[in-house]
Amino acid sequence: MDKVIIAANLSLSYSHDETIINKVNFSINSGNFVFITGASGSGKSTLLKSLYGALKPKEGSLVVGGVELSGVTNSKLNFLRRHIGIVFQDYKLVKEWTIEKNIMLPLIINGYDKSVTKNQVDSLLKHVRLQHQSGKYPLELSGGEQQRVAMARALSHNPILILADEPTGNLDDYSSQLIWNLLEGANTQLKTTVIVVTHHIPQAMSIDYKHFHIEYGSINEVN
Repeated sequence: MDKVIIAANLSLSYSHDETIINKVNFSINSGNFVFITGASGSGKSTLLKSLYGALKPKEGSLVVGGVELSGVTNSKLNFLRRHIGIVFQDYKLVKEWTIEKNIMLPLIINGYDKSVTKNQVDSLLKHVRLQHQSGKYPLELSGGEQQRVAMARALSHNPILILADEPTGNLDDYSSQLIWNLLEGANTQLKTTVIVVTHHIPQAMSIDYKHFHIEYGSINEVN
């Protein structure tokens, strides 16, 4: 099975005098669904940032989608990001754009045809049950609705990898369940590799998953 992520002696830090992730080794296969847990401040979000190149390795090797992120060039990083979907806890929607245009963003970046883009966005709006809100702006929606838009945006360009940082942390039960269903569906139906940072793994997960726990700078797989 192909490895989507390979970390070898990986260390991550925001400054020279403090190492957050210390010389860890792990790998994630194509098609895996992975939870990353740990106490607040343990380095969960730090690790996730490194996986899309927002934080470069301090030491060691980190290969994501065949791209070595230690010393990566901007062109290779941009190429990698075109194949990744990211779901942020604070949504990161463009406030001046409609819901429809926010979902279109990765498709526009990837140069999709206009008719393909329109069909894909229409399909995703139905999928996240927001077709009636397509012309509204992010601040006109509830937090749960905004996260569903962010989820649709992450799925729009059929990424090989979805990274989600506490995707249901501030949501109501209805929106939370919908987000989990979408992530499970992407994994089981599209074979997308999914990595979720969370404080709590939902009990109702109906798929097999891997669980990594971060503590004191180390990453250990939980069986």
